[in-house]
Amino acid sequence: MTIPTSPDASPLGKPATYKAHYDPSLLFPIARLGKREEIGISGTLPFFGIDIWNAYEVSWLNLRGKPQVAIATFTVPADSPNIVESKSFKLYLNSFNQTKLAGPADLLELLRTDLSAGFGAPVHVALTTADAFAGMAMGEPQGLLLDRLDIEVTEYHPNALLLKADQDQPAVEETLVSHLLKSNCLVTGQPDWGSVQIKYVGAPIDQEGLLKYLISFRDHNEFHEQCVERIFMDIMRHCTPQKLAVYARYTRRGGLDINPWRSNFSTSQQPSNVRQARQ
Repeated sequence: MTIPTSPDASPLGKPATYKAHYDPSLLFPIARLGKREEIGISGTLPFFGIDIWNAYEVSWLNLRGKPQVAIATFTVPADSPNIVESKSFKLYLNSFNQTKLAGPADLLELLRTDLSAGFGAPVHVALTTADAFAGMAMGEPQGLLLDRLDIEVTEYHPNALLLKADQDQPAVEETLVSHLLKSNCLVTGQPDWGSVQIKYVGAPIDQEGLLKYLISFRDHNEFHEQCVERIFMDIMRHCTPQKLAVYARYTRRGGLDINPWRSNFSTSQQPSNVRQARQ
């Protein structure tokens, strides 16, 4: 599969014909390397993590032509060489709409094979079929809510200089949460809304400065995964915590939500994939 050098060549922002029969060629990979180099990442990654995708518009036909529906969850390793552009992902999933399959196992096998090829690394796929929908939980990220702070905001482009920590104070262990993260699609400029949870061990981070920094993404154009990695790197450089994990839950667009998680400490558990109220 050819890896384009720029997302401008993707289906984003262009008229698209929705194919209703299985077509893996619709997937459009984009290399992670370029944006990582932009924020100073080269060589060994300073974090590990995953991108959790949830797809709410998954459907296919059984062998008798009856539609089937499910919710799919895809877990992509952060060290995969590529992301897959989200509109192409949606077009690919829609290509199953009129495709006959013997059952969910056949769909799972196709999804695993095609997406692992697109991302360039093994992708874990899980399906929740309609009979299990009622058991799906909802919840909100736990932590101290930064949004409680009464602040004046004047910057809407990322400014890492807003970040600071009091290095004269003893190290603390904190979990901080904000629902005010907003960025925009790198290509189309469409808004992407999210909540972010930041866990760290280190000198106390100035909470007002952190909230202003997160809000400063409001007019910034970048993909979800890239925003989370930028937040991680900026906090590491300007606050120097001993341990850091950043987890963002973005609202869905086109039936897909993307939830990137990055961490630098091995004892941190992978985050739960609990849908929030806004998702």
